Amino acid sequence: MAEELGKIEKPPVESFKKGRKLYFIPLVYRSEAFSEGYLEKFNKYWEQVEKQVADLALKLGEVKKVYHELIAVSGEDGIKAVKELNDSSHKIVQACLEKKAQLEAVEEADLLTEFMDWSRCLVIGLQNPRVLTKVYESYIEVGKKRNEYIARRIDETLKEDEIGIVLMRENHQVQFPSDIQVFYVSPPALDEIKRWLREHESKSERESDEK
Repeated sequence: MAEELGKIEKPPVESFKKGRKLYFIPLVYRSEAFSEGYLEKFNKYWEQVEKQVADLALKLGEVKKVYHELIAVSGEDGIKAVKELNDSSHKIVQACLEKKAQLEAVEEADLLTEFMDWSRCLVIGLQNPRVLTKVYESYIEVGKKRNEYIARRIDETLKEDEIGIVLMRENHQVQFPSDIQVFYVSPPALDEIKRWLREHESKSERESDEK
């Protein structure tokens, strides 16, 4: 998991001149099911991400490699896949590509689809304990393989002294290579979104209990 290194706005630049670097951006997705209050925080979050990434680029250097979870292809096909997945993170990716960065496929297609299928099986609600155990064990196993693949892809493609960006959900369990310095991009709006989601979940639970 990425570790926050002080305030992103004022990193100790002299301490990070050499070596591989990775800007970790927590992925936040838009949902039309939520109210305008959420969408306002969502838009604010991505605006703040853009600013923090730009500040980091000025202080530490331009991004050379871009990695986005759920993307198993590179090049133009990968860019289109990002746009279909999350228009807001696509803006971040596109801004990096316009400055000569390269989008790298960080997922392996078979592992990704298997992981997603096992996830769907768990979500639908299984009744038989043996089936549930088997599905859960398969989910954990392929999840571990997927995480190892993502870490290996980053290690293989992020060259010496290069800077990369990885856009991924916070609850990932990827162990990034130990020699890569990870900068956790955490704008104030991220806490606002987390607070809103907690309150939304609590409200939904209360309404469900009252029925």
